[in-house]
Amino acid sequence: MSSSPKIEETLRDKIIAAPEVILEDPDLMAALIAANERAMGSNIVDLRGIAMERLEARLDRLEDTHRSVIAAAYENLAGTNQVHRAILRMLDPVEFENFLKDLGGEVADILRVDCVKLVLESVQDEASPAVQRLGDVLSVAEPGVIDQYITMGRNTPVRPVTLRQVHPEADDLYGETGGWIRSEACLKLDLGEGRLPGMLALGAEDPHQFAPQQGTDLLAFFAGVFERAMRRWLA
Repeated sequence: MSSSPKIEETLRDKIIAAPEVILEDPDLMAALIAANERAMGSNIVDLRGIAMERLEARLDRLEDTHRSVIAAAYENLAGTNQVHRAILRMLDPVEFENFLKDLGGEVADILRVDCVKLVLESVQDEASPAVQRLGDVLSVAEPGVIDQYITMGRNTPVRPVTLRQVHPEADDLYGETGGWIRSEACLKLDLGEGRLPGMLALGAEDPHQFAPQQGTDLLAFFAGVFERAMRRWLA
């Protein structure tokens, strides 16, 4: 008399009628393979079980990659929409003072940054009434200051977009909010032939918002549009 457990007749009939149900259940298939290995004994290696384990591991990796790609695609799409909205808002003002006001207000909010500074190199004194009238967003610096700031005094090429973490005591670019800024994006601006360069600095309290390993395509596009807008105002 066999001591092996018997399967119920109704369950057996269901499995025979629809065997694909078992094949499509990974947990059930794994249990069947494990039972088969136990039945064969420890001295026999079941290559089918090993192959299935490897396939399952590979499938898990593919699923993780798939999820990562989808998440990155959504993040890129959100970033693109964000930059497009900021550009449209930036192009609305018809006066330069309102342009600068929006830059430090609604444009900053859309880009989700905590501080925006526009730095223009000029021989004009920042304390002059004409500069002070334009608000807190605009800063005037001596020629050469922008490259010095972006490279932090190092003898390295100046990139169009620089992303990095910053320390509050490192500079006074952001004024009263400088103590809260932990990361920044520095966009060097070409304001046209015969003009000194400019820089748009985006400061964030989040130390991970801007980091060197991040892509710069969207910010480079934003900087290109901003350059053209500035050339229009300076014409």
